[in-house]
Amino acid sequence: MRGPDTMQERLFTMARLEDFVPAGHPLRPVQGMVNEALKRLNGLFNEMYADHGRASIAPEKLIRALLLQVLYSVRSERLLVEQLHYNLLFRWFVGLAIDDAVWDHSSFSKNRDRLLDHAVIEAFFAEVMGLAEKAGLLSDEHFSVDGTLIKAWASHKSFQPKDGPPNDSGPGRNAEGDWRGKPRSNDTHESTTDPEARLHRKSKASEAILCYQGHVLIENANGLVVNARASQVSGFAERENALAMLAELRGTKARSVGADKAYDTAQFVATARQIHVTPHVAQNLAGPGGSAIDGRTTRQPGYEVSQRIRKRVEEPFGWAKTVGLIRQTLFRGLDRVNMQFMLTMAANNLVRMRGLLAGAT
Repeated sequence: MRGPDTMQERLFTMARLEDFVPAGHPLRPVQGMVNEALKRLNGLFNEMYADHGRASIAPEKLIRALLLQVLYSVRSERLLVEQLHYNLLFRWFVGLAIDDAVWDHSSFSKNRDRLLDHAVIEAFFAEVMGLAEKAGLLSDEHFSVDGTLIKAWASHKSFQPKDGPPNDSGPGRNAEGDWRGKPRSNDTHESTTDPEARLHRKSKASEAILCYQGHVLIENANGLVVNARASQVSGFAERENALAMLAELRGTKARSVGADKAYDTAQFVATARQIHVTPHVAQNLAGPGGSAIDGRTTRQPGYEVSQRIRKRVEEPFGWAKTVGLIRQTLFRGLDRVNMQFMLTMAANNLVRMRGLLAGAT
């Protein structure tokens, strides 16, 4: 017998959000790790909201919501808030009951400044790494490093002279720029939309874009990102940030780092050795002066292993650009881009740790 095409809601419902999430849903182990990391940040959150006044959004809920935006590739905070209104899975992960009111999308912008001022995302990233170390998922000897370009939220039209009239071919804010025969560089021009973005090209064969640069340091055992940061683009940014991240590693144990040919310079190799890191850098034999790496390094068995494993450093970049939405950042200014980049890498680690821990049980 055909059933009726009607819907009649009950006056009272006893269902819980927990009942709607399958026991084997992949977000369950992620939520457990996130909650444990956030619990360890309770003292920091108390310090952030020590002043008296109207109760704000719980920072734990805000961070969980931002993680959902990364994990599910939600392209804007307006859409994220819309999802929180009717998506029961999202409500469960964030910690909102079925009948709890959802905050306005503008609350993200207002509360993000507090996250920046107190370096909350950096602390959260460190706590996630603490969980990985506690589970025995981290190598403390062998690492790989690399960088990638992050397209800025700014167009070529906004790249105008710092002094003098703009390069417009006509009136109006949307007028096409006329740059033919006019040199443009970061020394003489800057973006009116995002002044901290820099014009850069990945190679001679690629186009120049306004962008930032993201840097990661992974451990070679499981490919987890142990350090991450964004910076302005320059010809030295990759090597400078790589050395800074290596210097922040705890302990004095001898270590190795794998890297591509861009890191094969005398200064990088010498500085890495000064901080007790053996540079397993790909040789750039065609460069001026040849390679800074000689047979004393390349003949070691570990060098070949590092060169083979270092390619895993592209995996977090690939995940972050296809899922995490950092191919082109949604934010302006280095501080906000850095916060988005670190949160994306923390989310990448959580997803990878979920798989690693599931395989170990």
